[in-house]
Amino acid sequence: MANGQQLAQQNFMVFATWSRSCTDEDFKQIVYRGNLSRKVIAAQCGFGLSALNQNPSIKKALSELETNLRYRGILPAIALRQVARGSIPPLMAQASDAGPLLGTKHARRLEQENASLKFENAELKRELDRFTIIREVLAETGRFPR
Repeated sequence: MANGQQLAQQNFMVFATWSRSCTDEDFKQIVYRGNLSRKVIAAQCGFGLSALNQNPSIKKALSELETNLRYRGILPAIALRQVARGSIPPLMAQASDAGPLLGTKHARRLEQENASLKFENAELKRELDRFTIIREVLAETGRFPR
């Protein structure tokens, strides 16, 4: 069995391989609140979310990846107010038009909600059909079918 350092190195190698294998479109699909979704990354890499937070190698590589993606325009720029608070270095901050970005995020969220509601609607229609058949059997025979 591997010790903690070996496991950390192994997880870093998995992360590095994953990040090199993703395309710009792949990264765009896992954007969550202006960063890459940690849950999605952990799931796709096959390790726990804690590996992203506790492994310094992965943490540094992920930060560099996000900086690179921001520079290439795949991730949105960091808001200037975060720079003013001192939580983010000024080099990473850029002024951007958040309007169109917010519109696409809103549209994507609405599309996801629409798809889930369509699925729920189809499930409810199947149940309704089942109960309609049961009601007809009860009306004809007066007995509950098994």
